[in-house]
Amino acid sequence: MSENIERIKCLIIGSGPAGYTAAIYAARASMNPVLYQGLQPGGQLTTTNEVENFPGYPDGVTGPEMMIQLEAQAKRFNTDVRTGWVTKVDFTGPIHKVWVDETKEIHADTVIIATGASAKYLGLESEQKYLALGGGVSACAICDGFFYRNQEVVIVGAGDSACEEATYLANICSKVTMLVRTDKFRASVIMENRVRNTPKINLLMNSQIDEVLGDGSVVNGVRIVNNKTGEKHEIPVTGVFIAIGHTPNTAVFKDYITLDETGYIKNVPGSSKTNVEGVFVCGDAADKTYRQAITAAGTGCMAALDAERYLAAKGAH
Repeated sequence: MSENIERIKCLIIGSGPAGYTAAIYAARASMNPVLYQGLQPGGQLTTTNEVENFPGYPDGVTGPEMMIQLEAQAKRFNTDVRTGWVTKVDFTGPIHKVWVDETKEIHADTVIIATGASAKYLGLESEQKYLALGGGVSACAICDGFFYRNQEVVIVGAGDSACEEATYLANICSKVTMLVRTDKFRASVIMENRVRNTPKINLLMNSQIDEVLGDGSVVNGVRIVNNKTGEKHEIPVTGVFIAIGHTPNTAVFKDYITLDETGYIKNVPGSSKTNVEGVFVCGDAADKTYRQAITAAGTGCMAALDAERYLAAKGAH
């Protein structure tokens, strides 16, 4: 073996609630985990201003602050937290080979994939501005809807998730304007009907956001364009919710790990196991249903326990 190759027991790829929880459990089990933080250290939660639904924080916590605390907890048990991005893997043999930043080669007995998913956005400059400011743009109604109670908001999307989030917001907000880009929904009929029958949801078909409007720090409206007529008009809102889907960060594994049609990793039901022995998955890389910090943390625990049992069965732990 080349001197440049590092051999480790447990490699964790990703640093959101799933990755850090896996690290805490793996480290406490003396698996000496090495965690690579990836392109977005802290994951999606770093774009969330306030987290009020994670148990143990009676006064809430910011997403970035929670990630700093989770990282500190993982390090307390001697997790080796590193910056770097996994650029290539080879899971063909009993040793799992991983390359970081295209240069460093690691051979791992177990690999825990916690790469998460990235929310899709419209790509408007104004949208990205207020997203970065934490001033009114969100990709998670369940996470952030509470902050807009009794206020008027807009939601963009046409699938089942968008319909689900629109009806969720309608229970909290005074008015929800839903923008559908074409003249038809992509959602199931039952979800479409639910939206159409919810009085607080105002439906605008063939419509999309032309610009997110604000005062420089918070959102106070949107300019909407009708795709058929080109007509534009503004509506006052304090929140903009984007529900046009997520992209799981799993492309680097696609030649070895079984993915579903949208790129999410398929795990063995009731476990974190993938189709490759010794490779486990947790968090949003495998979860397109719940996508919450608490569920990600739970599956991170599962992945570490599954990895520990795998090593014990092999006599390596």
